[in-house]
Amino acid sequence: MATESSSITLTVRLIRSFEHRNIKHVVYKDITPDMTVKKFAEFVKTDIKTKAGLPPPFKTYNYDTFKIQHKAFGAKTSDPAINTENDDQLILREDTTLSESKVESETELSFFKREDYEKYKSNPVIMW
Repeated sequence: MATESSSITLTVRLIRSFEHRNIKHVVYKDITPDMTVKKFAEFVKTDIKTKAGLPPPFKTYNYDTFKIQHKAFGAKTSDPAINTENDDQLILREDTTLSESKVESETELSFFKREDYEKYKSNPVIMW
């Protein structure tokens, strides 16, 4: 992992269903900001497969996209599932590092399937 001075702590929101708000939070400490988004995605996917306390559907879901939900001391969205604005700035590109993507310590990242997000974005309805 990272040295203490250069490591960051991130919260990852695993979103399995936007409509039903099936969301679980996982905290990662000692993450290297120089890690690429693609490598971090692979790391999270591998880690959640054996993470205690996560229901099985979250462990095997096909997550493929990270989006910055909010940063420490920043404003939060009013949508309970995800911030659907500023995709061009907030969705992380696989070929960039976390630091190049402006991910700082205590940033909260949503991790989801892009296809599901686009469907939800076109019709943001919460079901109970």
